[in-house]
Amino acid sequence: MLTVEALKNLGINTDEGLNRCLNNEAFYLRLVAKCMQDEHFDLLEEAVGQKRLKDAFEHAHSLKGVVGNLSLTTLYEPIAAITELLRAGTDTDYSGYLEKIRTARNAIVALSA
Repeated sequence: MLTVEALKNLGINTDEGLNRCLNNEAFYLRLVAKCMQDEHFDLLEEAVGQKRLKDAFEHAHSLKGVVGNLSLTTLYEPIAAITELLRAGTDTDYSGYLEKIRTARNAIVALSA
């Protein structure tokens, strides 16, 4: 079940996220659940797979803002790292970053099931 405590157990800074949502727990949890459905996760993977680094940067940057505002720490860290590499147009193997993002997202999604 998606709860503040369950998110905290995943290493997410729920205190900061709740603070940004005026300590409205129901609102915060709705935003977290909605964030997990963001199409930019899939679009980021697709763009990286097709070596469209500028597009991948746009998707990563969008996700960075959303997960950052919700203080989804476990997602924010790999997204922030991949965003900066993509911003620089670095041609590298992004699979490790994508796996970390996928794993962190799946852990949060599993709470909603």
